[in-house]
Amino acid sequence: MRLFIAIELDDSIKKTITGTMHELKKSGVRGSYVASNNLHLTLAFIGEVENVPEVKTSLQTISYKPFKLSLSDFGNFGDILWVGVKGNQGLSQAAKAVRAALDQAGISYDQKKFAPHITLVRKAAGSWKAVKAPKGEMMVRKISLMKSSVRDGKTVYTRVAEV
Repeated sequence: MRLFIAIELDDSIKKTITGTMHELKKSGVRGSYVASNNLHLTLAFIGEVENVPEVKTSLQTISYKPFKLSLSDFGNFGDILWVGVKGNQGLSQAAKAVRAALDQAGISYDQKKFAPHITLVRKAAGSWKAVKAPKGEMMVRKISLMKSSVRDGKTVYTRVAEV
C-alpha cells in the first residue's frame, strides 16, 4: 500500500484553491491539475508499505497542538506548480513530530527537507505570474495517514487513520 502522512484541507480552502486553479487554466497554464478532493499538504511521504498497522501505531504516538495554516505565494519545483504555506511554529512542530515518530518506529520515508506546499499542477507549462495566489487559512486539528491508489485511471487519496 502506498502511504503518506498529510494535513487534509477543509472545504473552504479547497474551494479557494480550486478557483485559483480555474484562473490558471484560463490564463493558459497547462499541465496535470490536481483534483480538488486530492489537495493536501504532505508532512511525510512513506511510499510502499506492507505493515500498515505499524504505521498506524506510530501515528498514534504523535503529539501536537492545533495550529493555523495560512496560504502564501505560488512557487515551483521544476515543472511542479504549488501554493506555499506560511511557516509557523505549529506546522513545523507537527512535521517534526511526524518524522520523529516514523524514525522511532523504524519506518522509512522520504528524507527531503520539509518544504510546506500544496501541489496544484504537475508538468506545468505556461506563466502563472498574472494570476494572484489564493489566500485563505484554516485551523489544523488532525493529521491523517493517507493511502494513494489508482481507480479508473485516476489517482485517489483515502484516509486510513488520523490523529
